Amino acid sequence: MDQEDRIALFLDYENLALGARDHLGGQAFDFRPIADALAERGRVVVRRAYADWSYFDEDRRMLTRSHVELIEIPQRMGASRKNAADIKMAVDAVELAFERGYISTFVICTGDSDFTPLVHKLRELNKRVIGVGVEKSTSALLPPACDEFLYYDRLEGVDIPSTRPRRGRPTRPTGPEAPQAGPDQQAEPVPEPAQGTEESVRDVDTLAEVVAQTVAGLQGSSSGEVTASTLKRTLLRKDPTFSESDYGFRAFGELLRHLAEHNVVELTEGPAKGDPGVSLPEHGDREVAFGLLRTVLLDLAGADGSVALSGLKNQLRRARPDFSEKKLGYRSFLQFCKAAATSGAVELRWSPETDDYLLTARPG
Repeated sequence: MDQEDRIALFLDYENLALGARDHLGGQAFDFRPIADALAERGRVVVRRAYADWSYFDEDRRMLTRSHVELIEIPQRMGASRKNAADIKMAVDAVELAFERGYISTFVICTGDSDFTPLVHKLRELNKRVIGVGVEKSTSALLPPACDEFLYYDRLEGVDIPSTRPRRGRPTRPTGPEAPQAGPDQQAEPVPEPAQGTEESVRDVDTLAEVVAQTVAGLQGSSSGEVTASTLKRTLLRKDPTFSESDYGFRAFGELLRHLAEHNVVELTEGPAKGDPGVSLPEHGDREVAFGLLRTVLLDLAGADGSVALSGLKNQLRRARPDFSEKKLGYRSFLQFCKAAATSGAVELRWSPETDDYLLTARPG
């Protein structure tokens, strides 16, 4: 635990909420995708959000449930209210950097370039800075100043409503009867309703996706080995109610061994006895999935040999109902297709004419 990054999270809430409303189809801002992304990067010890909360009554309830401290910036005339929120947030961040030396990472959630000097100061104080903002409302000056910048609309769990045909994006089903995706919109397939003992199998399959996705995130955000204890702590950050016993396993190690037998993860000898290393298989199921993608492309190829990304995942599910890119550690179907292109199984290119990616099977 002493090796974990301690994270302080600061949200310029008005900037985020209005950015989501204006540029993401009017949808409400959701804090959970940010919390999940940070859970893979360390332990969040401070969570503060700044706004005039009389304008965000429902949001206030959502943040309170996530244990975010709400800093009230009352309404004043002119632009002074927004300036007051910015100044208060910057002062609090710098004060915390001096007073809490154990905090190693500051997360500044805003797209406002006015916070660029704060980012520079925090990095000058030897703090790692991660920025988070809505892509279309984020100043071009802010991301390069940070050690890492996450676009809110690209985070896992943020579903962007489509107002016109566009390339698909995997989405989380909201219930067991979630609507099926059309040909121009890629949706996360919904598991078939399970009955009897099949329900526990379905639950373990869902857990396998979460574990693989979490291991991939940890491998991408850390240079060190991912151990079972690190993985367990991260899963608990994502869901504090997580327990392997809910899935029929007596211990977390037993769960990992089950996933290893099904080629979801690989286990190696770790730095301590009883704490094995956990990684994603380099071959096996991934190569099979790449082969499946190539086969489907050959079956669907048009006159020019290419197939649009939109709707393609549904075609793979028809050929193999248990297909899920998340079981392989990919956050999205597009990421899976990019990996297939890197492996040489397919070619992937962007088509401005169709406003979509086009895939072509490479010769075997």
